[in-house]
Amino acid sequence: MRIGVIAFLIFITGCAPVAHQQLTETFQKTEKKFQDHTGFVIYDPEKDETVFDYNGAAYFTPASNTKILTLFASLLILGDSIPGIEYLETEDSLIFWGTGDPSFQYKETFSNNRVLDFLQQQQKALYFSNSNFHTAHFGSGWAWDDYNSSYSAERSPFPIYGNCFFVYPFTKDVYVWPWYFKSLLSVGENQEETKVIRDPFSNNTMYYPGLRKRKNEWKIPFRVDQQLITELLSDTLQRKVQPVMRQKPSDIKTLYSVPSDSLYKTMMQESDNLIAEQLLMMCSNVLSDSLQPEIAIKWMQKNRFEKWPDKVVWVDGSGLSRYNLITPRSVVELWKQIAAVVPRERLFKIIAVGGKPGTLKNWYIADQPYVFGKTGTLSNTHALSGFLVTKSGKTLIFSFMNANFTASMNEIRHNMQRILNSFYEKY
Repeated sequence: MRIGVIAFLIFITGCAPVAHQQLTETFQKTEKKFQDHTGFVIYDPEKDETVFDYNGAAYFTPASNTKILTLFASLLILGDSIPGIEYLETEDSLIFWGTGDPSFQYKETFSNNRVLDFLQQQQKALYFSNSNFHTAHFGSGWAWDDYNSSYSAERSPFPIYGNCFFVYPFTKDVYVWPWYFKSLLSVGENQEETKVIRDPFSNNTMYYPGLRKRKNEWKIPFRVDQQLITELLSDTLQRKVQPVMRQKPSDIKTLYSVPSDSLYKTMMQESDNLIAEQLLMMCSNVLSDSLQPEIAIKWMQKNRFEKWPDKVVWVDGSGLSRYNLITPRSVVELWKQIAAVVPRERLFKIIAVGGKPGTLKNWYIADQPYVFGKTGTLSNTHALSGFLVTKSGKTLIFSFMNANFTASMNEIRHNMQRILNSFYEKY
């Protein structure tokens, strides 16, 4: 259903009260059709005024729009380069602590191998301590049965391979990478469809051959503890790494790894949950020497969100949690503050772009990109927010949030695209 296009054109060219009412009625009809709840705010920074507001003060689950909060915290707290490890050298040993950096041997992001080379080239005995890790491996409000899905990788002080292993089935054998996990894989009975299922409480995994292969690669999160980290590091570095429980000293040194924007880009364009969770922990580590995401959240609440009209309910870095809550007008304020501290040229290279590789690849396609931002999706929930560059050259900031719908995701997206495209064409 093409809804209220005439009302949009009248509204965004004239902004008369009657047009405002027509646009409001259009949203009400949409909610009735989809039996859902919708929030939409669009703001003109040049005029410093809200162009339109529908349920802008209502709370919604942001899903991966939560990553915008994580991005803002990272931009304020982290520098241009990511802390890779922290370490202490003694006469015969090198003791190191994870900073939460997710880039180590993670093929989804840029890697310059600085940490790998540094550890491999050490002549002293290597010891790894996780004494600074003070949080749960899963976030509060995450769905427990997502544990076998790659988007729900565990948080850890020293991620390796994105905290996942890979299973590649062939005709006569099954290849596992890293090879460390091969001995933990068993082959089950034939199923109608090929499956790979890890035990919820261990890294023991079952591969079930099937008549139909859904895909050629399975990416499975592994359970993380200090022992596994040291064993994987030993296997990767081809030298012994031993676990130790040692508190960080005051004279600790830091080795930096990758450019910060390389992680921000993957988080925002591909909606990478592990990177988001680890970035929030890294922010906490900078603030307190402790890998505990709540520290960064409290700091942001006190220093950035305290005077906002609506409280931000923020519990994790990625948006996997259903406990996160935010209003559309707060999301617009968030983008306003980010735009105030990051040049547009840099920011637009980090966030997702309509019609370009990433979560907006198949949407908002035009000769010149006009939507720049971040998606957010959970079951029955979808959000999109960011910047809309109109044909006339104006830049608007918007937040579009949908909750509790049972319609297909594509129906919701098509409806959003029609609305935003109307602003793009006529504002």
